[in-house]
Amino acid sequence: MKDYKVILFDLDGTLLNTTSGVMESVEYTIEKLGYDKLPKEAVKRFVGPPIQDSFIREYGVDKEEAQKAANIFRDYYKNQGLLKAEPYDNLYELLKLLREEGKKIAVATYKRHDYAIKILEHFKIADYCDSMNGADNNNVLTKADIVQKCMEECGATEPGQVVLIGDSEYDAIGAENAGIDFIGVTYGFGFKNKEEINQYSNVAGADSVAELIQLFEKN
Repeated sequence: MKDYKVILFDLDGTLLNTTSGVMESVEYTIEKLGYDKLPKEAVKRFVGPPIQDSFIREYGVDKEEAQKAANIFRDYYKNQGLLKAEPYDNLYELLKLLREEGKKIAVATYKRHDYAIKILEHFKIADYCDSMNGADNNNVLTKADIVQKCMEECGATEPGQVVLIGDSEYDAIGAENAGIDFIGVTYGFGFKNKEEINQYSNVAGADSVAELIQLFEKN
């Protein structure tokens, strides 16, 4: 493992298990719009990616309708579902280790920026962070854009100084587009195993936060 200066994290499925609150909010939105109900496994696929993309994928709606659905989802989620989440086991031990090693820590997420800040502060993850950036309301920013914001705020001038840890293809592609390294995790909502991670450029894969700790303890 390289001696990275900045460790970027995705949020949903990487730092926090946000399944319960997101799924509840998606099901509310589906009912509110009169859409056909989806099986639980399909609803679970909404966790992590941009919410607009998920409605387009599952219902074939256009961008305008997807944004309408996203607005309903977010209005419910911010009041009812946002804090229905759990940190993954050993998360705070990992964050403490990275701090002790002098790393800068940042969060680059597709969760809307204000919601991301609120949930990161609630679970005290913000206490470890040098930078936290989320999506805009209309899904204009790409993952690479969000990553770039974090890099600038952390003073990372060289892409080789930075690695992104995430659980999905969105993270892998975002890292590649930003020119930085990627570590995939399988305990979240995207990748089911390391073989799926290896379909994308990466420097490592991990099945648990404990395995991430082992990776960084080697430095």
